[in-house]
Amino acid sequence: MATDTAPAGPHTPSTEPHPTTLIGSVQRAMRLLESVAQHGHGAPAKQLAREAGLALPTAYHLLRTLAYEGYLRREKGLFFLGEAAERLAGSAARQKRRSTVADALAQWRDAIGVPVYYAVYREGEIEVECVADSPAIPAVEEWADFRETGHAHAIGQCLLSQLGEEARRDHLDRYPVQSITPYTVRDERTLLRRLDETKRMQPVIERQEYALGTVCAAIPVTAGTMAATMAISLPAHQADRLLPAARQLQDEMGRLLGSFALSISI
Repeated sequence: MATDTAPAGPHTPSTEPHPTTLIGSVQRAMRLLESVAQHGHGAPAKQLAREAGLALPTAYHLLRTLAYEGYLRREKGLFFLGEAAERLAGSAARQKRRSTVADALAQWRDAIGVPVYYAVYREGEIEVECVADSPAIPAVEEWADFRETGHAHAIGQCLLSQLGEEARRDHLDRYPVQSITPYTVRDERTLLRRLDETKRMQPVIERQEYALGTVCAAIPVTAGTMAATMAISLPAHQADRLLPAARQLQDEMGRLLGSFALSISI
């Protein structure tokens, strides 16, 4: 006989934790951390206990534990955020900046129709921090280590052009000029002359020096004292689009750079 009752389906666990599974001491410690964070000039245990809704002995025990672990520090009876808490805050801020950069690159990729790269020169190394591409407009495949072949691609040439003579010399001593395609710059003297002739804030153009069949352009970016660049790439048969696309990227960057300046230093 038919029934109106539907067969039981697979159980879907709730995404919300049951109150009995929560760890009360962790909750209380987090409330104390939040209270301390609201007092830039520090606060005493009694005030923090009151704000967190805790008994003073409980609050004091948790405050001592947090201080021992480095999340708080105590000075003259007042509690401040410690180095461990500041590292957590710094990591969250960096993650937010990375997200801002990734969103901007994706926006420019869609507006211009090219892969967009963001790279920096950090502690003597070329680092590609973020790439926005798609199946229809793929990024250049890193077939030779980007760090070791900075002389051969637009990103590296743009970053090296922003370095001082000593830093540039150090880099080339560690990563000598070598031909990786028939179009790669032939020797260090030619590369250095090219870098010296690079005009400030002008796109650096590279045609098939790193990857056959690919042309690239890189634009210097002001990121405090750090050398940085935004770059694009195109198939060689679309080389006539390269400079106009680079100029468009430069215009797009100019519109965003006021609010974007802090985010690009990731």
